[in-house]
Amino acid sequence: MPVLDDLAQLQQDDQQGDAPTRRDRPKRRRGRRILAALVSLVLLLAVGVGAYLLFLNETVAHNVTHENLLPAPSATAGAGSSQGQQLVQGAGVNILLIGSDARPGETFSRSDVIMLMHVSQDRKKVYLIHFPRDMYVSIPGHGKNKINAAFAFGKTPLLVTTLQNMLGVKIDHAALIGFEGFKRMTDAVGGVRVWAEEASDGKGNGGPVVIHKGWNYLNGEEALGFVRERYELSEGDISRGRRQQAFIKALMLKGLSKETITNPITLAKFISAGTENLTVDNGFDMGEIRSLGLSLRNVRGDDIVFITAPITGFGMTPQGASIDIVNEPLLKLMGEELQGDTMEDYVPRQ
Repeated sequence: MPVLDDLAQLQQDDQQGDAPTRRDRPKRRRGRRILAALVSLVLLLAVGVGAYLLFLNETVAHNVTHENLLPAPSATAGAGSSQGQQLVQGAGVNILLIGSDARPGETFSRSDVIMLMHVSQDRKKVYLIHFPRDMYVSIPGHGKNKINAAFAFGKTPLLVTTLQNMLGVKIDHAALIGFEGFKRMTDAVGGVRVWAEEASDGKGNGGPVVIHKGWNYLNGEEALGFVRERYELSEGDISRGRRQQAFIKALMLKGLSKETITNPITLAKFISAGTENLTVDNGFDMGEIRSLGLSLRNVRGDDIVFITAPITGFGMTPQGASIDIVNEPLLKLMGEELQGDTMEDYVPRQ
């Protein structure tokens, strides 16, 4: 089966060596970037695998919820933004992914992760652009505020409009996901093997999970504690970001392994767990989801590029709230590259 060969090659490529190679430490960024990446990967893996194995289509279709997540179409041709500009569309696919780390019993009342997934027109690259929730931006009808406030003021439609105004591109689809699904996904594949750069004893904010430096075998509950911890780590959010990156890789490899793909029961549990908490816009039907997943079957780890929306530093609002200050020239450049489907030209400048 060619799909299994592709997946096996991905696993082989990403398992070279006994431990990850530590790259130069990045500039200080919000640790939520990697968690945001995990949101997009669950859409690609949980729904994309369903595209490869069509017999799971009914399970996916039953689990995924459809809601009105996009703003109403503009009365003018071309779906212009509230600022009057014409939005570029058709240059690749843009999907807004919003994640919530709400615990069981809590409602999806906040957007812990705001991330735009840009899939290139040739389907060879996926760019995952994380927008820090404290970015200080213009929100239609509400003046300047943190970008996360757009979700609080007008839920996903207002957040979509805010981003479209900032970037000048049409957002084609939107998706909401809760992170408790990752716990069940981890358990569905029998746990994951994750590398930790440093130890933690579970007394911080991650929960009662003891992590050893080196390799750790984690079940779902332990995995959530692993990615939530930051207070015990040497670099706070930066260290947490590296933990989340390690977890992404572990879950990806386990989910795409032959061990999982060739076991119908395990695969069904994995996909069910990943889609039970997934809500997409009304126009994102199962046919388009399957088609997009299938078109990305040749994407490998190196083809998925992580980007953080540009900021120049940190500041305070007149009311005393902490904010991330937008790097306006770089944001304008990023918007232009999205409009032209040329994000490969932006990446070296980030």
